[in-house]
Amino acid sequence: MAKTLLVVAGPTAVGKTALCVRLAKALQTDVVSADSRQFYRELTIGTAKPTPAEMAGVVHHFINSHTITEQVSAGQYEREALLLLEQLFAEKDLVILSGGTGLYIQALCFGLDDIPPIEPAFRESLEQRVATEGLAPLQKELRRLDPVYVQTADLQNTQRVIRALEVCLATGQPYSSFRRQQTTPRPFQCRLIALDRPRAELYARIDQRMDAMLEAGLVDEARTLLPYRHHNTLQTVGYKEVFGYLDGEYNYEEMVRLLKRNSRRYAKRQLTWFRHQANYQWFSAEDFEGVLQFSVGRLQ
Repeated sequence: MAKTLLVVAGPTAVGKTALCVRLAKALQTDVVSADSRQFYRELTIGTAKPTPAEMAGVVHHFINSHTITEQVSAGQYEREALLLLEQLFAEKDLVILSGGTGLYIQALCFGLDDIPPIEPAFRESLEQRVATEGLAPLQKELRRLDPVYVQTADLQNTQRVIRALEVCLATGQPYSSFRRQQTTPRPFQCRLIALDRPRAELYARIDQRMDAMLEAGLVDEARTLLPYRHHNTLQTVGYKEVFGYLDGEYNYEEMVRLLKRNSRRYAKRQLTWFRHQANYQWFSAEDFEGVLQFSVGRLQ
């Protein structure tokens, strides 16, 4: 019987952790995280990292596995996760991969795009432009050069905008044109599930999660991370809004508004990504029995 990697993806706050814990118990297996920020031991509150109680005894891999001082790229994650899966599949026929970072799921299941090497001068020039002009002009240029990529890209993530733009400028081709057309063979099959909820319900859960994070000490956690704020992982929703508040750019109420608004926008981009990147089977986040039957049926 072929080994199966059961991918359970979906937007932030949709309920992936709770469903995957139930699945893992029912299928007697482990969960591998595909959340690019939960790797880091120093990031807890702002990443909505599952607590020991929420993991309920189910083994989760790639949570608290690295330090913020080393940036885990999608390529590094692909290599390390493949080695881990080789070990897990020696004992299990099915392993669950859960997360909302589409690029990392793509890397593990299908391989990364074959982008040619880029001269460092392109990145240096773009980074200088960000420092002097801000991010907005680069966002505008990327929209012009690659309208396909910007449909799903996080344009508030400075490093991703720079990465896409440097490829466009260096190669003369859209960054999106390098998306892999042929997948890298894997010694396991990937079964793709994506979770969703009614939009109003999802957004309400996001707002509630932000309130809970703030009550748990998100501002204090962000303050301890100020020395690492240049890290790409911290240039994302949940921390950059707090950094702006700590810098005195706006007051507490505006920080809360931005946290909730940007988190909702991030969830929308995640949904767009999963709808366009691969052939996911969509389920309600409450439909545990449906997901379980789909998983078991695929194993037969």
